[in-house]
Amino acid sequence: MMMDIRPIRTDADHEWALKEIERYFENEPSPGSPDGDRFDVLATLIEAYERAHFPIEAPAPIDVLRFYMEQNGLAQADLAQVLGSRPRASEVLAGRRDLSLTMIAAIRAAWGIPADLLVPQRIAA
Repeated sequence: MMMDIRPIRTDADHEWALKEIERYFENEPSPGSPDGDRFDVLATLIEAYERAHFPIEAPAPIDVLRFYMEQNGLAQADLAQVLGSRPRASEVLAGRRDLSLTMIAAIRAAWGIPADLLVPQRIAA
């Protein structure tokens, strides 16, 4: 059964692999069994293809901050308390001011948001 696995090079190959792996979702094979090995190989191939063709970009730091605040019932006043200034919190949430390293450190310390999620991701050109 492993012989019919092939590299995923096209959208059609991707669709084929998704249909092949789908049958294992309802009845997951035992690890190390022939079907378990086939499942692992298909999952690896699908993951590699999707990572290359459908990359997921990291969220913008402000989006991470807003999401955290929303999920935890926090308001602009709470951010102002962490940052030490209402106007600064307003500027950050309005997108008029980027988070500084000092602000990132304060947010991480107060709310436990990992600093790497609050630092903008730069894409190398």
